[in-house]
Amino acid sequence: MTTTTPFGRALCAMVTPFTPTGALDLDGAQRLAERLLAGGCDGLVLSGTTGESPTTTDAEKAALVRAVREAVGDRAAVVAGIGTADTRHSVELARAAEKAGADGLLAVTPYYSRPPQDAVEAHFHEVADATGLPLMLYDIPGRTGTRIEPDTMVRLAAHPRVVAVKDCTYDLLGTQKVMARTELAYYTGCDEYVLALYAIGGAGYVSTVANVTPRHFRSIIDAFDAGDTREAARLQQLATPLVELMMASGLPGTVTAKALLNSLGLPAGPVRPPLRPADSPVVGGLRAAYARLAAYEEEFSVS
Repeated sequence: MTTTTPFGRALCAMVTPFTPTGALDLDGAQRLAERLLAGGCDGLVLSGTTGESPTTTDAEKAALVRAVREAVGDRAAVVAGIGTADTRHSVELARAAEKAGADGLLAVTPYYSRPPQDAVEAHFHEVADATGLPLMLYDIPGRTGTRIEPDTMVRLAAHPRVVAVKDCTYDLLGTQKVMARTELAYYTGCDEYVLALYAIGGAGYVSTVANVTPRHFRSIIDAFDAGDTREAARLQQLATPLVELMMASGLPGTVTAKALLNSLGLPAGPVRPPLRPADSPVVGGLRAAYARLAAYEEEFSVS
Protein backbone atom coordinates (compact mmCIF):
# COMPACT_ATOMS: atom_id res chain seq x y z
CA MET A 1 0.00 0.00 0.00
CA THR A 2 1.18 3.52 -0.72
CA THR A 3 0.26 7.06 0.24
CA THR A 4 1.99 8.62 -2.76
CA THR A 5 0.02 11.02 -4.92
CA PRO A 6 1.67 11.04 -8.35
CA PHE A 7 -0.84 13.47 -9.84
CA GLY A 8 -1.86 15.35 -6.70
CA ARG A 9 -4.86 14.60 -4.48
CA ALA A 10 -7.69 16.80 -5.76
CA LEU A 11 -8.23 16.13 -9.46
CA CYS A 12 -11.09 17.31 -11.64
CA ALA A 13 -12.35 15.29 -14.60
CA MET A 14 -12.66 18.48 -16.60
CA VAL A 15 -15.36 19.03 -19.19
CA THR A 16 -14.20 20.02 -22.67
CA PRO A 17 -15.68 23.44 -23.40
CA PHE A 18 -17.15 24.01 -26.84
CA THR A 19 -18.34 27.17 -28.57
CA PRO A 20 -22.07 27.61 -29.24
CA THR A 21 -21.51 26.08 -32.69
CA GLY A 22 -19.76 23.04 -31.22
CA ALA A 23 -16.12 23.89 -31.97
CA LEU A 24 -13.38 23.41 -29.40
CA ASP A 25 -13.22 26.42 -27.06
CA LEU A 26 -9.59 26.64 -25.98
CA ASP A 27 -10.00 30.03 -24.33
CA GLY A 28 -12.89 28.64 -22.30
CA ALA A 29 -10.81 25.60 -21.35
CA GLN A 30 -8.04 27.85 -20.05
CA ARG A 31 -10.47 29.96 -18.04
CA LEU A 32 -12.13 26.88 -16.57
CA ALA A 33 -8.74 25.38 -15.70
CA GLU A 34 -7.77 28.57 -13.86
CA ARG A 35 -11.01 28.49 -11.89
CA LEU A 36 -10.48 24.87 -10.91
CA LEU A 37 -6.97 25.58 -9.65
CA ALA A 38 -8.25 28.57 -7.69
CA GLY A 39 -10.80 26.22 -6.14
CA GLY A 40 -8.14 23.84 -4.84
CA CYS A 41 -7.58 21.34 -7.66
CA ASP A 42 -3.98 20.24 -8.03
CA GLY A 43 -4.59 18.05 -11.07
CA LEU A 44 -6.74 18.19 -14.19
CA VAL A 45 -7.80 15.15 -16.18
CA LEU A 46 -8.57 16.00 -19.79
CA SER A 47 -10.40 14.01 -22.46
CA GLY A 48 -11.86 11.43 -20.13
CA THR A 49 -15.50 10.38 -19.94
CA THR A 50 -16.58 13.81 -18.70
CA GLY A 51 -14.35 15.40 -21.34
CA GLU A 52 -16.34 13.73 -24.16
CA SER A 53 -13.31 11.87 -25.49
CA PRO A 54 -15.35 9.67 -27.87
CA THR A 55 -16.46 12.72 -29.86
CA THR A 56 -13.28 14.82 -29.94
CA THR A 57 -10.68 14.38 -32.64
CA ASP A 58 -7.04 13.46 -32.08
CA ALA A 59 -6.02 16.99 -33.05
CA GLU A 60 -8.53 18.50 -30.60
CA LYS A 61 -7.22 16.31 -27.78
CA ALA A 62 -3.65 17.46 -28.38
CA ALA A 63 -4.69 21.10 -28.70
CA LEU A 64 -6.57 20.87 -25.41
CA VAL A 65 -3.51 19.55 -23.60
CA ARG A 66 -1.35 22.33 -25.02
CA ALA A 67 -3.86 25.04 -24.07
CA VAL A 68 -4.38 23.82 -20.52
CA ARG A 69 -0.65 23.29 -20.04
CA GLU A 70 -0.09 26.88 -21.11
CA ALA A 71 -2.74 28.11 -18.69
CA VAL A 72 -1.66 26.20 -15.58
CA GLY A 73 2.09 25.98 -16.09
CA ASP A 74 3.61 23.83 -13.38
CA ARG A 75 0.91 24.62 -10.81
CA ALA A 76 -1.07 21.44 -11.50
CA ALA A 77 -0.64 18.03 -13.06
CA VAL A 78 -2.18 17.66 -16.51
CA VAL A 79 -3.33 14.10 -17.20
CA ALA A 80 -4.44 13.32 -20.74
CA GLY A 81 -7.06 10.71 -21.52
CA ILE A 82 -5.76 8.54 -24.35
CA GLY A 83 -7.85 5.39 -24.00
CA THR A 84 -9.67 3.94 -27.01
CA ALA A 85 -10.96 0.55 -28.12
CA ASP A 86 -7.90 0.21 -30.37
CA THR A 87 -4.43 -0.41 -28.88
CA ARG A 88 -2.64 1.13 -31.85
CA HIS A 89 -4.77 4.27 -31.66
CA SER A 90 -4.24 4.55 -27.90
CA VAL A 91 -0.47 4.37 -28.42
CA GLU A 92 -0.66 7.15 -31.01
CA LEU A 93 -2.69 9.34 -28.66
CA ALA A 94 -0.26 8.64 -25.81
CA ARG A 95 2.69 9.83 -27.86
CA ALA A 96 0.79 12.90 -29.03
CA ALA A 97 -0.17 13.78 -25.44
CA GLU A 98 3.44 13.46 -24.32
CA LYS A 99 4.53 15.77 -27.13
CA ALA A 100 1.78 18.26 -26.24
CA GLY A 101 3.05 18.56 -22.65
CA ALA A 102 0.97 16.18 -20.53
CA ASP A 103 2.37 15.05 -17.18
CA GLY A 104 0.58 11.72 -17.25
CA LEU A 105 -1.84 9.53 -19.15
CA LEU A 106 -5.27 8.09 -18.37
CA ALA A 107 -6.04 4.86 -20.22
CA VAL A 108 -9.44 3.22 -20.07
CA THR A 109 -9.95 -0.50 -20.59
CA PRO A 110 -10.63 -1.23 -24.28
CA TYR A 111 -14.37 -1.23 -24.76
CA TYR A 112 -16.91 -2.99 -26.95
CA SER A 113 -14.59 -5.83 -28.03
CA ARG A 114 -14.50 -7.09 -24.41
CA PRO A 115 -10.96 -8.53 -24.46
CA PRO A 116 -10.04 -11.28 -21.96
CA GLN A 117 -7.74 -10.44 -19.09
CA ASP A 118 -4.50 -11.46 -20.80
CA ALA A 119 -5.39 -9.15 -23.69
CA VAL A 120 -6.28 -6.33 -21.28
CA GLU A 121 -2.90 -6.74 -19.62
CA ALA A 122 -1.06 -6.77 -22.95
CA HIS A 123 -2.93 -3.64 -24.08
CA PHE A 124 -1.90 -1.65 -21.02
CA HIS A 125 1.70 -2.85 -21.26
CA GLU A 126 1.89 -1.63 -24.85
CA VAL A 127 0.43 1.76 -23.91
CA ALA A 128 2.76 2.08 -20.90
CA ASP A 129 5.76 1.21 -23.07
CA ALA A 130 4.88 3.84 -25.67
CA THR A 131 6.04 6.92 -23.72
CA GLY A 132 8.03 7.96 -20.68
CA LEU A 133 4.92 9.27 -18.91
CA PRO A 134 3.31 7.70 -15.83
CA LEU A 135 0.03 5.92 -16.52
CA MET A 136 -3.25 5.93 -14.62
CA LEU A 137 -5.45 2.93 -15.41
CA TYR A 138 -9.15 3.75 -15.71
CA ASP A 139 -11.27 0.87 -14.43
CA ILE A 140 -14.92 1.56 -15.25
CA PRO A 141 -16.58 -1.72 -16.24
CA GLY A 142 -20.04 -0.18 -16.28
CA ARG A 143 -19.04 1.69 -19.44
CA THR A 144 -16.42 -0.57 -20.99
CA GLY A 145 -18.01 -3.96 -20.30
CA THR A 146 -14.70 -5.29 -18.99
CA ARG A 147 -13.24 -5.13 -15.50
CA ILE A 148 -9.53 -4.96 -14.83
CA GLU A 149 -9.65 -7.89 -12.43
CA PRO A 150 -7.72 -7.52 -9.16
CA ASP A 151 -5.12 -10.14 -10.10
CA THR A 152 -4.58 -8.40 -13.44
CA MET A 153 -4.21 -5.08 -11.66
CA VAL A 154 -1.59 -6.57 -9.35
CA ARG A 155 0.44 -7.83 -12.30
CA LEU A 156 0.15 -4.48 -14.10
CA ALA A 157 1.45 -2.72 -10.98
CA ALA A 158 4.84 -4.29 -11.64
CA HIS A 159 5.29 -2.05 -14.69
CA PRO A 160 7.39 0.98 -13.67
CA ARG A 161 5.10 3.48 -15.41
CA VAL A 162 1.79 2.05 -14.18
CA VAL A 163 1.43 4.17 -11.07
CA ALA A 164 -2.25 4.88 -10.42
CA VAL A 165 -5.86 3.81 -10.87
CA LYS A 166 -9.02 5.80 -11.43
CA ASP A 167 -11.46 3.48 -9.71
CA CYS A 168 -15.08 3.38 -10.88
CA THR A 169 -15.75 -0.27 -10.09
CA TYR A 170 -18.07 0.18 -7.10
CA ASP A 171 -16.21 -2.76 -5.55
CA LEU A 172 -14.56 -1.48 -2.39
CA LEU A 173 -13.49 -4.98 -1.38
CA GLY A 174 -11.70 -5.62 -4.66
CA THR A 175 -10.12 -2.17 -4.48
CA GLN A 176 -8.79 -2.80 -0.98
CA LYS A 177 -7.34 -6.15 -2.06
CA VAL A 178 -5.29 -4.44 -4.76
CA MET A 179 -4.28 -1.57 -2.49
CA ALA A 180 -3.01 -4.05 0.10
CA ARG A 181 -0.84 -5.88 -2.45
CA THR A 182 0.55 -3.00 -4.54
CA GLU A 183 1.82 0.55 -4.36
CA LEU A 184 -0.70 1.83 -6.89
CA ALA A 185 -2.16 5.24 -6.06
CA TYR A 186 -5.94 4.82 -6.03
CA TYR A 187 -8.16 7.75 -7.02
CA THR A 188 -11.91 7.37 -6.78
CA GLY A 189 -13.83 8.36 -9.87
CA CYS A 190 -17.13 8.16 -7.94
CA ASP A 191 -17.91 11.38 -6.10
CA GLU A 192 -19.87 9.60 -3.37
CA TYR A 193 -16.71 7.66 -2.44
CA VAL A 194 -14.31 10.59 -2.04
CA LEU A 195 -14.04 10.28 1.72
CA ALA A 196 -14.51 6.51 1.89
CA LEU A 197 -11.58 5.69 -0.39
CA TYR A 198 -9.37 8.43 1.00
CA ALA A 199 -9.95 7.20 4.54
CA ILE A 200 -8.63 3.72 3.72
CA GLY A 201 -5.48 4.98 2.05
CA GLY A 202 -6.57 6.29 -1.34
CA ALA A 203 -4.55 9.00 -3.05
CA GLY A 204 -7.51 11.28 -3.71
CA TYR A 205 -10.20 11.71 -6.33
CA VAL A 206 -10.90 12.43 -9.99
CA SER A 207 -14.21 14.23 -9.67
CA THR A 208 -16.83 15.28 -12.21
CA VAL A 209 -18.83 17.30 -9.68
CA ALA A 210 -15.66 19.28 -8.90
CA ASN A 211 -16.20 21.07 -12.23
CA VAL A 212 -18.77 23.19 -10.38
CA THR A 213 -17.75 22.81 -6.70
CA PRO A 214 -13.98 22.29 -6.63
CA ARG A 215 -13.47 23.92 -3.23
CA HIS A 216 -16.06 21.77 -1.50
CA PHE A 217 -14.46 18.49 -2.50
CA ARG A 218 -11.01 19.74 -1.62
CA SER A 219 -12.36 20.69 1.81
CA ILE A 220 -13.38 17.06 2.47
CA ILE A 221 -9.87 15.69 2.17
CA ASP A 222 -8.36 18.75 3.88
CA ALA A 223 -10.61 18.16 6.88
CA PHE A 224 -9.63 14.51 6.99
CA ASP A 225 -5.93 15.37 6.77
CA ALA A 226 -6.39 17.81 9.66
CA GLY A 227 -7.79 14.97 11.78
CA ASP A 228 -11.35 16.30 11.79
CA THR A 229 -13.09 13.20 10.54
CA ARG A 230 -16.48 14.37 11.75
CA GLU A 231 -16.20 17.51 9.62
CA ALA A 232 -14.98 15.50 6.65
CA ALA A 233 -18.03 13.26 6.94
CA ARG A 234 -20.36 16.26 7.27
CA LEU A 235 -18.91 17.83 4.13
CA GLN A 236 -19.21 14.60 2.17
CA GLN A 237 -22.83 14.24 3.22
CA LEU A 238 -23.63 17.84 2.33
CA ALA A 239 -22.54 17.12 -1.23
CA THR A 240 -24.81 14.09 -1.57
CA PRO A 241 -27.88 15.80 -3.10
CA LEU A 242 -25.81 17.49 -5.81
CA VAL A 243 -23.78 14.34 -6.45
CA GLU A 244 -26.97 12.34 -6.85
CA LEU A 245 -28.50 14.80 -9.30
CA MET A 246 -25.33 15.08 -11.34
CA MET A 247 -24.20 11.47 -11.35
CA ALA A 248 -27.18 9.21 -10.63
CA SER A 249 -30.17 10.89 -12.26
CA GLY A 250 -30.11 8.92 -15.49
CA LEU A 251 -28.08 11.53 -17.36
CA PRO A 252 -24.33 11.33 -17.97
CA GLY A 253 -22.21 13.52 -15.73
CA THR A 254 -20.98 15.38 -18.80
CA VAL A 255 -24.52 16.54 -19.53
CA THR A 256 -25.30 17.64 -15.98
CA ALA A 257 -21.91 19.27 -15.41
CA LYS A 258 -22.16 21.31 -18.60
CA ALA A 259 -25.77 22.24 -17.86
CA LEU A 260 -24.84 23.60 -14.43
CA LEU A 261 -21.68 25.33 -15.64
CA ASN A 262 -23.61 27.01 -18.44
CA SER A 263 -26.32 28.15 -16.04
CA LEU A 264 -23.65 29.73 -13.84
CA GLY A 265 -22.08 31.57 -16.77
CA LEU A 266 -18.95 29.43 -16.71
CA PRO A 267 -17.16 27.89 -19.72
CA ALA A 268 -18.83 24.71 -20.97
CA GLY A 269 -20.96 25.09 -24.06
CA PRO A 270 -23.02 22.33 -25.65
CA VAL A 271 -22.46 18.60 -25.52
CA ARG A 272 -21.76 16.79 -28.76
CA PRO A 273 -24.18 14.22 -30.17
CA PRO A 274 -25.21 11.58 -29.42
CA LEU A 275 -25.45 13.34 -26.04
CA ARG A 276 -28.21 15.89 -25.72
CA PRO A 277 -28.48 18.89 -23.40
CA ALA A 278 -30.39 18.73 -20.14
CA ASP A 279 -33.90 20.17 -20.20
CA SER A 280 -35.09 23.10 -18.13
CA PRO A 281 -36.52 21.12 -15.17
CA VAL A 282 -33.22 19.26 -14.80
CA VAL A 283 -31.25 22.50 -14.91
CA GLY A 284 -33.56 24.00 -12.32
CA GLY A 285 -33.01 21.07 -9.98
CA LEU A 286 -29.26 21.28 -10.43
CA ARG A 287 -29.27 25.01 -9.72
CA ALA A 288 -31.33 24.50 -6.57
CA ALA A 289 -29.01 21.78 -5.24
CA TYR A 290 -25.97 23.87 -6.08
CA ALA A 291 -27.46 26.90 -4.32
CA ARG A 292 -28.16 24.88 -1.19
CA LEU A 293 -24.60 23.59 -1.11
CA ALA A 294 -23.22 27.08 -1.71
CA ALA A 295 -25.34 28.38 1.17
CA TYR A 296 -23.94 25.70 3.48
CA GLU A 297 -20.41 26.59 2.40
CA GLU A 298 -21.01 30.26 3.16
CA GLU A 299 -22.59 29.47 6.52
CA PHE A 300 -19.73 27.23 7.61
CA SER A 301 -16.99 29.27 5.89
CA VAL A 302 -15.95 26.63 3.36
CA SER A 303 -14.23 28.84 0.81
